[in-house]
Amino acid sequence: MNELKRRIDSFVARLRREDVNMHGFILSVAGAKKATAYYAPFREGESHRMYSVSKTMTGIAVGILADEGKLFLDAPIVRYFEDKLPKNPDPRLLRLTIRDMLRMATCYTRTTYREGVDGDWAATFFTATPSHEPGTVFHYDTSCSQVLAALVCRLSGKQVIDFLEERVFRPLGATDEKFWLRDPSGMCQGGTGLCMSLRDLHTVSLALLRGGQGVIPRWYAEEMGKPHISTVLCTNEEERYGYGWQCWRTRAGYAMYGMGGQLAVICPEKQAILCTIADTRLDPVGVQRIYNAFFEEIYPYIGTEDTAPVHLGLSTHGVAGNPALSMARSPEYRFPSGNPLNLKTLRLEGDCLYYENARGQVTLPFAQGENKRIAYPGWPEVPALASGGWIGKSVLRVRCFAIGQAPCGFDMLLYFSENRVTVQSRCSGDPVTAGYNGVASGES
Repeated sequence: MNELKRRIDSFVARLRREDVNMHGFILSVAGAKKATAYYAPFREGESHRMYSVSKTMTGIAVGILADEGKLFLDAPIVRYFEDKLPKNPDPRLLRLTIRDMLRMATCYTRTTYREGVDGDWAATFFTATPSHEPGTVFHYDTSCSQVLAALVCRLSGKQVIDFLEERVFRPLGATDEKFWLRDPSGMCQGGTGLCMSLRDLHTVSLALLRGGQGVIPRWYAEEMGKPHISTVLCTNEEERYGYGWQCWRTRAGYAMYGMGGQLAVICPEKQAILCTIADTRLDPVGVQRIYNAFFEEIYPYIGTEDTAPVHLGLSTHGVAGNPALSMARSPEYRFPSGNPLNLKTLRLEGDCLYYENARGQVTLPFAQGENKRIAYPGWPEVPALASGGWIGKSVLRVRCFAIGQAPCGFDMLLYFSENRVTVQSRCSGDPVTAGYNGVASGES
């Protein structure tokens, strides 16, 4: 068997064994696609939330404007936003440059805007209180990417998505449908809101690997992935190799990196690219599992043999369990008020949970051992996947993933007895998962 093909199979099997919730991936070497995979119900060409891959795309737009002399990387950012400054701006803010913003060396230790509270996310960047001297240390700050998106809009007269469509996406042939979520002021969410297809992400990644392909300025494409600041104090393993310009260094190159496993891992030495879409937000090391599987199962074997393109039709995997342990139904349980899950009642009938929480009466059907496409419980407009499995006598695990504009989910254990149930749940943070973190007991 072809060695690279065998390693791709090992990569797929490892991710499944480690319960990584993959939605799709593309692997290419020297511009040739070696493997393309979509995990049903996800399909080729569909838009997918890219989260912080948005930062890299925003940075590319900044690079184009810099190449045209419309901005200067060593200019203070306040030069372009004097109308948003308070009367007596902090001197540290006045010293912050665009170059420092590209490498996440701002004067803040956290994102300045509060989602769901602030109307103009970029404006908060200029009124917050700085904590330290800019240009010194790395702190991940999504509000700086929001300001960079606002900068693109100010200098080009176009929202960053329209600018990139005209200057990058269409010229490269990345023509699948795209959209970009906005903040309350109508500005594109520069650090998190881009939704685009996996194959278009690969198209842009390939252009970067090829030095911009005459569309992205070569100097920017070559410079953005270099280490521009140390990240040695970061918690996760793959985040300690340094940070470039709105992208992360890796053990072999650099990556566009979006929360939940949205990755474009670019490895210049072997001319290799791995692009992924996923939802690993319930697993604190889920993204690292993808990195490790790639660098250990595939990367060492790239170039050893050639292989014809492989197209894999896979399915998202559900919760494993033993159907022989399943219960047909339960009584209705009632919960005390004020419990962390806001549960009022709950009952089980076959492969369906019926319960009342802060959203009212909701229904959660699931499939044992595989995912069932449903409406997210309490949010009928949000598509979701739900699976369940009996992992012990009277112990049911149910997992539900929202798969709309904000992939997220919850993982729930239910411990049944004749007259009591205890529900333990954890979730990834998002408005639709509110009320799914904690433990509560009810009685029949």
